[in-house]
Amino acid sequence: MSGAALGLEIVFVFFLALFLLHRYGDFKKQHRLVIIGTLLAWYLCFLIVFILPLDVSTTIYNRCKHAAANSSPPENSNITGLYATANPVRSQHPCFKPWSYIPDGIMPIFWRVVYWTSQFLTWILLPFMQSYARSGGFSITGKIKTALIENAIYYGTYLLIFGAFLIYVAVNPHLHLEWNQLQTIGIAAANTWGLFLLVLLLGYGLVEIPRSYWNGAKRGYLLMKTYFKAAKLMTEKADAEENLEDAMEEVRKVNESIKYNHPLRKCVDTILKKCPTEYQEKMGRNMDDYEDFDEKHNIYPSEKSLVKLHKQVIYSVQRHRRTQVQWQILLEQAFYLEDVAKNETSATRQFVHTFQSPEPENRFIQYFYNPTFEWYWECLLRPWFYKILAVVLSIFSVIVVWSECTFFSTTPVLSLFAVFIQLAEKTYNYIYIEIACFLSIFFLSICVYSTVFRIRVFNYYYLASHHQTDAYSLLFSGMLFCRLTPPLCLNFLGLTHMDSSISHKNTQPTAYTSIMGSMKVLSFIADGFYIYYPMLVVILCFATYFSLGTRCLNLLGFQQFMGDDDMTSDLVNEGKELIRKEKRKRQRQEEGENRRREWKERYGHNREDSTRNRNIHTDPKESNFSDVNTNHSAFKYTRANNRTERDRIELLQDAEPLDFNAEAFTDDPLESESGRYQPGGRYLSMSRSDIFNDV
Repeated sequence: MSGAALGLEIVFVFFLALFLLHRYGDFKKQHRLVIIGTLLAWYLCFLIVFILPLDVSTTIYNRCKHAAANSSPPENSNITGLYATANPVRSQHPCFKPWSYIPDGIMPIFWRVVYWTSQFLTWILLPFMQSYARSGGFSITGKIKTALIENAIYYGTYLLIFGAFLIYVAVNPHLHLEWNQLQTIGIAAANTWGLFLLVLLLGYGLVEIPRSYWNGAKRGYLLMKTYFKAAKLMTEKADAEENLEDAMEEVRKVNESIKYNHPLRKCVDTILKKCPTEYQEKMGRNMDDYEDFDEKHNIYPSEKSLVKLHKQVIYSVQRHRRTQVQWQILLEQAFYLEDVAKNETSATRQFVHTFQSPEPENRFIQYFYNPTFEWYWECLLRPWFYKILAVVLSIFSVIVVWSECTFFSTTPVLSLFAVFIQLAEKTYNYIYIEIACFLSIFFLSICVYSTVFRIRVFNYYYLASHHQTDAYSLLFSGMLFCRLTPPLCLNFLGLTHMDSSISHKNTQPTAYTSIMGSMKVLSFIADGFYIYYPMLVVILCFATYFSLGTRCLNLLGFQQFMGDDDMTSDLVNEGKELIRKEKRKRQRQEEGENRRREWKERYGHNREDSTRNRNIHTDPKESNFSDVNTNHSAFKYTRANNRTERDRIELLQDAEPLDFNAEAFTDDPLESESGRYQPGGRYLSMSRSDIFNDV
């Protein structure tokens, strides 16, 4: 099993990152370099989180082996016999290898490759790709030039910070500048920036994640929040449609002004390819118009203005497509939550859906997740499950906050994570050590990464599921992950006292901390910032618990979901009305489809037989007499006997049932218009006895 656990986790983490990227990105439409860069960034960050527990268990085994080699059994034979009797396994094998032991020399090389690759991605490659993806240039050279100009200030800022650390080390007479120390300064600068952002995100996630599950167990809470989201999304959807119309209007003007033989016509054609299909058909260039352009009499847009327009079109089209997909997803969620609210009082205890899913479900899922099981889960078990999960996550959050405030204390050990690991280290229970480390760092990662997936910086950064995230946001998320993961792992090792700079013990460090170097080069960071700054997580947790950030955003005009606010109530009512209108619209569409299907089933197969029977039983004289005396309207709809079957099927397919609003009619048949409407949604003109009389 030597190294097998490492190989299995490497493969598993790759498919996990690929699955998440497929959920948020679009492999078909987005550039391959964007997909590869984001996948590599996510993969490396997830890999650090999953492999670190193996590094901890291997380090504990190496410490035990080193201590056993430097120690000898007691000289007194009686004491030796008692020791062997009390510890038979440890007397023969003082330190047994863990099942996931990684041989010496592998982990340092592995961490060095993973760490420096992620740092190269987050500080150099991904920012450049981010500017390249947002550029509106029409050539590779133009996009590279734009990306370099935009990143000049970005790179200069970090070079300035690195230079400040370099000057500090050079001025200090007690320090001698070497390559290892220079490397440590760069790592310290990167980890300081990441730790500053890490505490902010962690303070939010420690409170918001348990609270979201607790509120999800409340009856009607998710439905009210969905109504609120619907009202806000409708506003954003209307804004996106307006921006798209403005961009398409600019494209139309440019398309009409620049003719076929203009030097910038290729740029216009590139812009047209990025427009939606319906707009391309409307603005299709007239190929018969060979009017030459005249530079003296006409004013044409410059290439710089076309680059700006190209960038605007890409952004507008992506935003419009995203809001359309999100609106449909939100409608499905609202309809399902309304079904849950209705089925809670069901006496049959079977879940009934208002609208059936358009996609056929798997037979295996249909067999086990039947309506009865769905009712028990949605209406009875799920609220209790969410409450229990919220309590467990709250306990984890309290443990993390306590440990963040006390992990610097070594005598006595106050950090609960360090207590758990040291108890397991005494018994050399490696499975317990790996499980405890994995659960701890996994919970910290969920609190941080879920906040990254939830936050939204206006419309510039937004991770939207169902393949609706743009390239800029994907690359930005990869940058954040690569900057947050190394300080997150260092913070975890500090909480467990596996970092020698925290425990102040002369023990073998983990392979991960060995590549970070000794932070003693910058003592004010190692002994000050890294220890006392994480205590601010307490203030951030209190601010999140009392929703101070939400209230501030609400005061600034950014509407947030707050139960005790009048604006929230108005938006909830508005969203409820929007969902009700969309529900009635979909119900009318389904009724129309059902009527068309019913007509085809009733009359599509029997129409030929009925026509043939009429021709047999009709007298030729009566037929001639009726042909002479039939009025013009009846003659218009008469069909000859030699009409083909294809024409009859086409007639049925083109027939659209008249839609109507049931609220516009009254129950009194005298008030209905000329008696053509019958209760139950049936029209007399569509009844079986009259609709085919003229055939």
